[in-house]
Amino acid sequence: MDRVPALDEPLKKLLGGPTAKVMAEQLDLHTVGDLLHHYPRRYEERGQLTKLAELPLDEDVTVVAQVADARVHTFNGGRGQRLEITITDGSGRLQLVFFGRGIHKPHKELLPGSRAMFAGKVSMFNRRLQLAHPTYAKLGADGDEDGETVDSWAGALIPIYPACKGLESWKIAKAVDAVLPSAQEAVDPLPGSLREGRGFVPLPEALLKVHRPHSKDDVEDARQRLKWDEAFVLQVALARRRYADAQLPAVARRPAPGGLLDAFDAKLPFTLTDGQRNVSKEIFDDLATEHPMHRLLQGEVGSGKTMVALRAMLAVVDSGGQAAMLAPTEVLAQQHHRSITEMMGELAEGGMLGGSDLGTKVVLLTGSMGMPARRQALLDLVTGEAGIVIGTHALIEDKVQFHDLGLVVVDEQHRFGVEQRDALRGKGKQPPHLLVMTATPIPRTVAMTVFGDLETSVLDQLPAGRSPIASHVVPAQDKPHFLARAWERVREEVGKGHQAYVVCPRIGDDEDEKKAGKKKSAEDEAEKRPPLAVLDIADQLTKGPLQGLRIEVLHGRMQPDDKDAVMRRFAAGEVDVLVATTVIEVGVNVPNATAMVIMDADRFGVSQLHQLRGRVGRGSAPGLCLLVSEMPEASAARARLGAVAATLDGFELSRIDLEQRREGDVLGQAQSGVRSSLRMLAVIEDEEVIAAAREEAVAVVSQDPDLEQLPALRTALDALLDKDREQYLDKG
Repeated sequence: MDRVPALDEPLKKLLGGPTAKVMAEQLDLHTVGDLLHHYPRRYEERGQLTKLAELPLDEDVTVVAQVADARVHTFNGGRGQRLEITITDGSGRLQLVFFGRGIHKPHKELLPGSRAMFAGKVSMFNRRLQLAHPTYAKLGADGDEDGETVDSWAGALIPIYPACKGLESWKIAKAVDAVLPSAQEAVDPLPGSLREGRGFVPLPEALLKVHRPHSKDDVEDARQRLKWDEAFVLQVALARRRYADAQLPAVARRPAPGGLLDAFDAKLPFTLTDGQRNVSKEIFDDLATEHPMHRLLQGEVGSGKTMVALRAMLAVVDSGGQAAMLAPTEVLAQQHHRSITEMMGELAEGGMLGGSDLGTKVVLLTGSMGMPARRQALLDLVTGEAGIVIGTHALIEDKVQFHDLGLVVVDEQHRFGVEQRDALRGKGKQPPHLLVMTATPIPRTVAMTVFGDLETSVLDQLPAGRSPIASHVVPAQDKPHFLARAWERVREEVGKGHQAYVVCPRIGDDEDEKKAGKKKSAEDEAEKRPPLAVLDIADQLTKGPLQGLRIEVLHGRMQPDDKDAVMRRFAAGEVDVLVATTVIEVGVNVPNATAMVIMDADRFGVSQLHQLRGRVGRGSAPGLCLLVSEMPEASAARARLGAVAATLDGFELSRIDLEQRREGDVLGQAQSGVRSSLRMLAVIEDEEVIAAAREEAVAVVSQDPDLEQLPALRTALDALLDKDREQYLDKG
């Protein structure tokens, strides 16, 4: 048995039921090993105090501070009593409040000049931060603690743990003390040669140093080592996955000379960019091998990914196979179908009158299609009459059978679940080649962790004829006349024969109003207001600043046919201004649309704003994107909008986005299993660690794919890949 019994011990045995229950429910910690990997968030130095000036609202915090003064106030004619204590740390002051009978003990113990650790939830009262009824543990002035609470903590650094309601940092520290002896039995997953080569401390020592450091150097040693473990074990899992994929058989697909692809290229009205040519070559090289391609194609909005994907699909059809393209929504599937049939012209009419002899059928398959059309599409797929099918996840239902599926293209990967990709994989006689496309630029480190089982290609040039987009923030609250000017600009664009989008965060109905009304902080008027809604804005614009223009709305709750009809009218130039939700975020292509106004822009993420903005400037006229916000100038939200306005480089923006959000959001739901294993590794900052770990992992796996020589690494992998997490890596 490789497993380490000491680290698998349930916490209940060591800590008792109540504490173990809170740890399991609130912190997802169940075994001794789990608790040993619950690392301190930061460390307090005995002589130093936390920055009170930087406390986050609504979070459970632990602070070490000195009592500045304590006063009892009476209210209700003397019947009620309230103890207010001000604590200070040199950077700021914080109010503590105790009520009723609860005031006697703190009144006696927390005398001015005394120091203690305080834990509680930061709230706002009368525009000031406070902790109501915090729990506390006193600290002696010279380090001799009154209580045993902090007494047992070795060294000069006090670890502060991520805490939760009912379990303060110092209680977690006591629990860690109880399990720390088991750290000696932690099995080291790093191969010995790697550990020595990089000068890492052994794992038991790292665990001891991270929980009970004597110096900052101890913390640094431990962190370096624990980061490496996380990066390396994850990269080994991904490297094994790539190795296993490389062993799978696939049909090599080579385009026939003088076939469909050549005919398509010959009728293209423009030349491909160098980027498109290079990426196409990488894809064609992969398709020509006898194991499945697994490639991620990243490209800026409008960099011509669809063209690259279409040429790959045509190459597969040339070789006698079929290609399927999966889109996240019906609107997008219809859009792809329309643009691909337009690009192919008579080549998309194989077997039809007037179609080309070289042509094939391009069919659409979505959930809302009528029965007769659906039946015909299914028939065309099973007979091989249709070489290309475009659809939503309706494509992966059991009923859908292919004649010979050779390539699957998945558009906007992050909207597509793991199981769906697997189901599609089983549709081919042999596993089909896979091309995943995304317009959301992914920083290299995230590509190496989240999509680490895919090879990456990047399209970073915009095709010729694309125009630059000017972006500006419109501060509606500070400068209302800027908003009036924004609507004038829209009128001017329409006057030149162009069209415009107005994007809102909501559709507009009472349900959302109620929700929005509840959760806003009393602090900020702009935050309290429910987000602007499509229907309201469309109404205001029709009656007000855009009176007389042809305005229509588009949102997710409309019937698919109605949505499609609106989009067709907009694409045909019969609508001047489209007021929409983010339905238009992905893939809508109207080259005549030159202006976009995004209302409440601060309520969208950085990447989402970048995606939306990519809908304008798709023709020869320059694009204009106006980001309207009511947030005050000094707010973080406005800084974010400023960053979006300042650069059109999606990779730069995705980095800003990542720094502002936690990795959990970035790694997304499908990857949540692995997310919980990244405790020390920060995906953005630790790029070098991840890249180096990936190289080492590839070397280890190519020598010993089953890790027979490395049982400890296998154990660590098994722990990472619990059955429910295994799925994460199975997304190829």
